[in-house]
Amino acid sequence: METRAARVHPAWWAAVALGVLSALLGLRVATGSLPVDGLPNAVRDLVTLAASVLVESLPFVFLGVLLSVLVQVWVPTKVFDRLLPRTPVLRRAVMSLLGVLLPVCECGNVPLARGLIMRGLTVPETMTFLLAAPILNPVTIITTYQAFGWDHGILVGRIAGGFVIANLVGWLVSRHPRPTSLLTPRFEASCRAHRDHPASGARIRRSALGFAEESTAMLPALVVGSLLAGVIQVGVPREVLVALGSHPVWSVLALMALAFVIAICSNVDAFFILSFGSTFMPGGIVAFLVFGAMIDIKMLALLRTTFTTATLARVTAVVALACLVLGFGVNLVA
Repeated sequence: METRAARVHPAWWAAVALGVLSALLGLRVATGSLPVDGLPNAVRDLVTLAASVLVESLPFVFLGVLLSVLVQVWVPTKVFDRLLPRTPVLRRAVMSLLGVLLPVCECGNVPLARGLIMRGLTVPETMTFLLAAPILNPVTIITTYQAFGWDHGILVGRIAGGFVIANLVGWLVSRHPRPTSLLTPRFEASCRAHRDHPASGARIRRSALGFAEESTAMLPALVVGSLLAGVIQVGVPREVLVALGSHPVWSVLALMALAFVIAICSNVDAFFILSFGSTFMPGGIVAFLVFGAMIDIKMLALLRTTFTTATLARVTAVVALACLVLGFGVNLVA
């Protein structure tokens, strides 16, 4: 049995996409000459911040959707069985390093993770990949090195901390008696239908339908997440966070809060936080770089398409506590 989305002809999705694009262009032309100076500063800041998060994330989301379709349609299942170890701990460790081959930031990893689950990988394995890949990929590692070099162990702390925390969460998820219950009922039903009734037909058509279905699931969540990130950034004065920067404990908490609300891509976040390097202690910077790459307001909106709210709350709590310990430890050593 095919899903409802799979029964819709690809031309319909193309028409919808063109209609939305035309509407946006028309709105831009119609309002381009309108004065904006009369708008409150908070409104202008909100629009600017939300739009910047959306524009920054959109290419990576589409890249993640493309990779998801590639995994679901074009990569045989036996490839994963042949390449991954049999031992669950080693399988999760290898999955956490998969970002080296797939350098997609955190927002693009969500549709890719959905494709991995659809393809038969377990929830613990996919969760490990989901949290580790934004950090353990060459683009993130190179940009972090360019920003900080080997100073204060920031690069090492980010790489080692990301690996350990991702595998810790994966192990905790593996202890759940029924990991598939951590998925939303809708997505679990899609996985079951995909497993029980494999899609048939030309791969090109299946790829087009898969791209449309994943884009339909991801884009509304991305828009909502970007808007929430803009609202929180406008509502939380950054001066308050900076004032806490010199304290060994509050600096870690402050930068984790900043990472959550700023929702910046893991491929460039090192250059953003570099400007705070003289204000905040190294542990706070490491906590920012690890926590923000795994959990932020935009990421949670995307993850909600796949995992239940209770699951995301527990994962966020574990990652936050682990990042706190990591940040405190780096401050003690530095």
